[in-house]
Amino acid sequence: MKTEAINILNLSCGGCVNTITKKLREIKGVENVDVNLDTQLVTVACLESIDRTELTEMLKSIGYPESTDNNNIVTQLKSVKSCLIGKLS
Repeated sequence: MKTEAINILNLSCGGCVNTITKKLREIKGVENVDVNLDTQLVTVACLESIDRTELTEMLKSIGYPESTDNNNIVTQLKSVKSCLIGKLS
């Protein structure tokens, strides 16, 4: 088991947290996901076989890129969509 800590962008509320947690848990081998709203840090406990890139790509695809990535308008709009979905679920 290993832990990956990922600083992300666009995290604003509990809806975001719900979506991030749900989507990362869909990755086979992810055991636990912790999302901290204050620090915008996502901590993932997962099997050694899970590559960090797989986690960051999933986050980026739903609008929460790593803090060092490009945060263009398309990514920001994806995060709004993901936030709304998280609020409704």
